[in-house]
Amino acid sequence: CYRKGAKIHDLVVCTGDLGGAYLGLQLLNRENEIFKENPRIQPDLSGHDYLLKRQLKPDAATKYINILKELKIVPTAMIDVSDGLSSEVLHISKSSGVGITIHEEKIPIDYTAMNLANDFNLNPITCALSGGEDYELLFTIKQEHYNKLKKDPDFTIIGFTTDISEGNNFIATDGTSHVLTAQGWDNIK
Repeated sequence: CYRKGAKIHDLVVCTGDLGGAYLGLQLLNRENEIFKENPRIQPDLSGHDYLLKRQLKPDAATKYINILKELKIVPTAMIDVSDGLSSEVLHISKSSGVGITIHEEKIPIDYTAMNLANDFNLNPITCALSGGEDYELLFTIKQEHYNKLKKDPDFTIIGFTTDISEGNNFIATDGTSHVLTAQGWDNIK
């Protein structure tokens, strides 16, 4: 399965959750700065095992390939989420010649990532869109496969494909539409 192949009216699906690896990196950076200021202070990483694992020991998303095979679903296009969700959406869009619309309330974010993002005064959606290093899968499927995935906790349907003339859009929780842009993980401050 390649980045190209998505067709108009396909569903856009993401595996796992997003933003955790970036937040794990932010935690490590914070603790490193504290240690530089006072080497006697030991890092406080308690309660953040999941986010640290997302950053330090990412898992390849191979289990999802097996699930798709069992469900007899062949994605029309696919990419791993290594540079942030927005960047990968734009890669599929460009390669497939389609527009893509994703919905904020559908983006999967683990509660520990939400909590740490709030502690760092970061928007967890921004971390998911631009954070990167999550190595989840982003793919498109034909609508006929909707019922096979709609209740599977491993997969989240986050949007749909449109005609390229409609562009790439992010629908915020308040219903406003924004042009989707890619910032890359290192531009989040």
